[in-house]
Amino acid sequence: MKPALGVLAGAGPLPSAVVAAARTQGRPVFVLAFEGHTDPATVANVAHACVRLGQFADAFRLLRAAGVVEICLIGPVRRPSLSELRPDWRAAQALARIGLRAFGDDGLLSAVIREIESEGFVVVGADEILGTLRGRAGLYGRNAPSESDRADIARAVDVLRALGAVDVGQAAVVEHGVVLGVEAIEGTDALVSRCRALRREQGGGVLVKIAKPGQEHRVDLPTIGVTTVEAVAAAGFAGIAIEAGRSLVADAQAVGRAADHHGIFVVGIDLS
Repeated sequence: MKPALGVLAGAGPLPSAVVAAARTQGRPVFVLAFEGHTDPATVANVAHACVRLGQFADAFRLLRAAGVVEICLIGPVRRPSLSELRPDWRAAQALARIGLRAFGDDGLLSAVIREIESEGFVVVGADEILGTLRGRAGLYGRNAPSESDRADIARAVDVLRALGAVDVGQAAVVEHGVVLGVEAIEGTDALVSRCRALRREQGGGVLVKIAKPGQEHRVDLPTIGVTTVEAVAAAGFAGIAIEAGRSLVADAQAVGRAADHHGIFVVGIDLS
C-alpha cells in the first residue's frame, strides 16, 4: 500500500482534486483544514481535522496520529497577521528560526517546508499526485493571441522575472506594453479586478502567470482555473498566458471550454 497522504488544504477546488486522485491511487488520505481558509466541501466524506494556522504542535500531532508519511500543501491561504496567527509554542519556535528571512511567499513557504520535514514528514508537490494538472504549451481552446498580445506577454514575462528575483508576485497584467498591475498579497482574482478599472483601451490586455526564478516547485505553483478565465473575461481583457511545465491548470478541458465561451485565449508558453 502507498504511504498515507496528508493534505494541508487551503481554499479553492484543488485540495479536493488531490484527495480524489490519492483515493483513486489507493492511498489513505487525511485532510488538515485551516480555520477560515479551507472550503467545507474539501473535508466532506474524508478523514480530517481543523486547526488554526498557528497550531503547529497540534497539526503535527494530528498528522502523526493519522499515520501520515507524505504531505501535500495545496490551495491558497491568506497570509495572517501575527495577532491572527496566535502561534503555539511550536509555531513560535519556527517563527524564531525563520526570522526576517522570509519576506515573500516563496521564502515563507520554503521555511515552512523545512519545518515540516524536520518533523520527519516528506513534502510532495500536487503535480506528483495530479500529473495531468501540470500546464502544457499551446492553446487551451480555439482562440489564439494576436501579435500585440504576444508582445504584451513578453513584456509581462520580463517584468515578472525581475520581480520574481526578489520573491514578489507570480502574475502581471499588461495592456499594449503598459503594466497595469503586478500581483502582490491580494491574489490573482483581486489583481484582475483592480486592473479592470485601469484599462486604457478596448480589446487588449493579458494576464500572465509564471513561476519565480527560485520557486519552491512543491508548493504555490502558478495556478489558473475556470474562475480565472471568467474573471479575465469579465474585466474585458484578451486572454491568459501561463508558463508551461511550471504551472497548474485546474480542469484543462473546462478551462478551454470557458475560454471559447467567453471569446478569450488561454495559452501555455515555454520559457525553458
